[in-house]
Amino acid sequence: MKPVGPIPAGYETINGELAIGGKRASELVAEAGRTPLFVYSRAHLDARVAELRAALPARVGLNYAVKANPHLAVIGHMAPLVDGFDIASAGELALCVAVGIDPRRISFAGPGKRDEELGTAPRIAIRVNPSFEMKGSGMKMGGGAKQFGVDAERVPDLARKLIGEGAEWRGLHIFTGSQTLSADAIIEAQGNVLELAAELADAIGHGLPKLNMGGGLGIPYFPGDTPVDLTRVGAALAECNTLRV
Repeated sequence: MKPVGPIPAGYETINGELAIGGKRASELVAEAGRTPLFVYSRAHLDARVAELRAALPARVGLNYAVKANPHLAVIGHMAPLVDGFDIASAGELALCVAVGIDPRRISFAGPGKRDEELGTAPRIAIRVNPSFEMKGSGMKMGGGAKQFGVDAERVPDLARKLIGEGAEWRGLHIFTGSQTLSADAIIEAQGNVLELAAELADAIGHGLPKLNMGGGLGIPYFPGDTPVDLTRVGAALAECNTLRV
C-alpha cells in the first residue's frame, strides 16, 4: 500500500479509521447516503484561524483565498473569522456577495479582467513581480520573468500614473511563492518582500494602505512532512519595522 501523509492536527482515528469531529468516515458516509463525499470541519477552521492569529502580529491581517475552497458554507463560516477575501473571478465575487460579504472586504486579483469587472473608479493595488523567489516553494511567483504581476522596476512610474489619473491607491501585492513548509524560507522571503515594499513606497511617494504578502502557507502532504513553524514566522514578522504605511 502506498504510504500516506500525516493526519493533520485536529483530526483523529477511531479503531484505525479516519474520524472528523468525533465521527468515523463510515458514519459520515452513512449520513450522506452516498459517495464521493466532502466533509469540512467548522471546528477545524476555527482552530486554524485562531492558531494563525496567536502566532502572527496583530497588525497582520488574514485574507481567505476563495479559490482554496469556494463552497458557500465554507465562505460564510470564514466571513467573521478573517479580515478579507481574495478572489480571482466574477464567479467568486458572486459567491461572496451571495453570503453577504461586503465587497469592500474583497481583493479582486488575477491576470485577466472583463471590462465590466474593472469599474470606472478603481481601487487599485499593483501586483509586483519581484526579482527574488521563495526557496523550496512548490509554486514560484518571482525570481525572473513570470506571468504574475509587473516587474518591480516598472512599478513606481505605473503607480504614480494611476494615482495621478484618479485611482484610489490601495498598495501592493508581492507574492514570492507558496506551498513551502520551511519557516526559514518563509522568513527570508517575507523579509525581502518588506524591504522591496519599503523601497517601492519611497519611490512612489505614497505610503501603502495595504501590502498583500501572500501566498498561502504550505501544508504537510507526504510522509516525513512537518507543519510550518508559525511561531517562528510570526516572531520574525513582529521584528520587522521597515515598512511605512
